[in-house]
Amino acid sequence: MHLTRCLLGAVLLMVTHPAVTAAEDPPQFRASYHLYSSGLQIAHMERNLSRNGAGEYLYSSDTRTVGLVAALYKDHIVEESRWTLQAGEVRPLAYHYQRNRSKKKRTINIHFDWDKNEIVNMVNDRQLLMPLKPGILDKLVYQYALMRDVPKNAPEIIYDVTDGGKMKKYNFSRAGREVLSTPLGKLETVKLQKVKHDDQSRLVIWVAEALHYLPVQVESTDEEGRTTTAIIQTLDWYE
Repeated sequence: MHLTRCLLGAVLLMVTHPAVTAAEDPPQFRASYHLYSSGLQIAHMERNLSRNGAGEYLYSSDTRTVGLVAALYKDHIVEESRWTLQAGEVRPLAYHYQRNRSKKKRTINIHFDWDKNEIVNMVNDRQLLMPLKPGILDKLVYQYALMRDVPKNAPEIIYDVTDGGKMKKYNFSRAGREVLSTPLGKLETVKLQKVKHDDQSRLVIWVAEALHYLPVQVESTDEEGRTTTAIIQTLDWYE
């Protein structure tokens, strides 16, 4: 059973919460998701957003295969993103990625040095330096940025994202509104589609307006046509 890196990297995130405006920041939360492929649950994911007294935020994600899939194909991904908000904009400070699958292991550590305007990437034991420019995000915190930017109602949302020493353009367009039936009940959602012109992969995200535009369903199709779907299961807000 194939567990796509695209979904594990792109998937974001029984309490009803008031709808928010673009000026509000999502509160701290803990959310869990089940990942499915061909009708079978293949993995479980947990997402946590927290902040400390120094004004720094930590967004973490833990995904691992479960059940029969785990018996045949062990895969465990941990991601962490630390950042601050500067003049209302997300400013990443550090990013950590670790994937353990069977006998393979991949580790990425990224440090954003805003004094030197430099990004230091450590991919396993290899160091890569890149220029740091305003607006750059990492592969996890851009998902939080989506929660803040969707209610602004722009027809397109575009991010520059650093990915293991490479700079990529993440371009999302609105694809309408849908009501989804989820374990949290029926939710009014905004449907977003990631626009990619260089391959046949596809990513669609449904974010719930009543849940601070938190992703409640994510569908990823890789270049070989294999589709994986993540569906939210539980959600807790806390202060």
